[in-house]
Amino acid sequence: MISFENDYSEGAHYKLIKALVETDMVQAPGYGTDPFCEEAKEKIRAEIGISDADVFFLVGGTQTNQIAISTMLKPGQGVLAAETGHINVHESGAIEYTGHKVLTLPAHDGGKVDPAEVLHFLKTFHGDVNNDHIVYPGMLYITHPTEYGNVYRKAELQALRAVCDEYNIPIYLDGARLGYGLMSRESDMTIRDIAELTDAFYIGGTKIGALCGEALIFTKNNTPERFVAQMKQHGALLAKGRLVGVQFRELFTDDLYFKISRNAIETAEMLKEVMHRKGIEFYYESPTNQQFIILEDERMKELAKHVVFSFIEKLDDTHTVVRFCTSWATKKENVAKLEELL
Repeated sequence: MISFENDYSEGAHYKLIKALVETDMVQAPGYGTDPFCEEAKEKIRAEIGISDADVFFLVGGTQTNQIAISTMLKPGQGVLAAETGHINVHESGAIEYTGHKVLTLPAHDGGKVDPAEVLHFLKTFHGDVNNDHIVYPGMLYITHPTEYGNVYRKAELQALRAVCDEYNIPIYLDGARLGYGLMSRESDMTIRDIAELTDAFYIGGTKIGALCGEALIFTKNNTPERFVAQMKQHGALLAKGRLVGVQFRELFTDDLYFKISRNAIETAEMLKEVMHRKGIEFYYESPTNQQFIILEDERMKELAKHVVFSFIEKLDDTHTVVRFCTSWATKKENVAKLEELL
């Protein structure tokens, strides 16, 4: 059995495991104040080019999104997001659970929001004399890559930045798969561009080489008040914060994060070539590590005996959309094996 189910199916890159073992018996303070976390934070600040950025380590993506969004918003405010955005469709109402509404926008080109439509939404809200009775759009949430694996171009993010600046709302970027977006052949942004054009974003580790962990970054001296206390209220403050700090220290040593991200892109390109050679139709062909294809149901059932992949939705009575996902650890020989099975 070979797996293309998800990009967190494997454990962790061996360098991270080695670093965790080597530092295991070193005594250090807790709650992310240890030297491993501090060194990791300095490496991240150097990488993004913002020396005074605040960096916090959390365990997983949903946790990070919920805490970042709920602490950045004020009471009565909601967050703008594409209708296909992760916080709207795959986080079990985690944002709404904190008392904030997800305000959806149309999704375009694999899940991107259109700056003109963001502007129209904000202009309409602020032009409504009854807006005291409406949820206030207090921030914009985007993902890079999107839920369907597409990437924002720099000009698109600049346009979103201009709209949000006009209405004085922050941009928060979900970077669960950030490394894959940055390494995409269609990407024209660096991590420094991301840091410059957003108010907060996170660097995903869980899907890119770490056992667990995300690095949440506030880039504009805009960290919510008493943020560590609010993390603890959400049950998100690790006593052994070093668990994540050690891993990010390694990920941002010698460009490891970007080097292993590139493997997902290379194997995804191989996978796309296989699908094309086999005449398989794409539902959405992305420039990153997630590929969405259409399979006839009987063929899908037969393939599932040998390959693990993800169900996305029923297309019609006899066809299903499924996702094949590569990762930092996907082996090229597994792509070749998939071609044999197809």
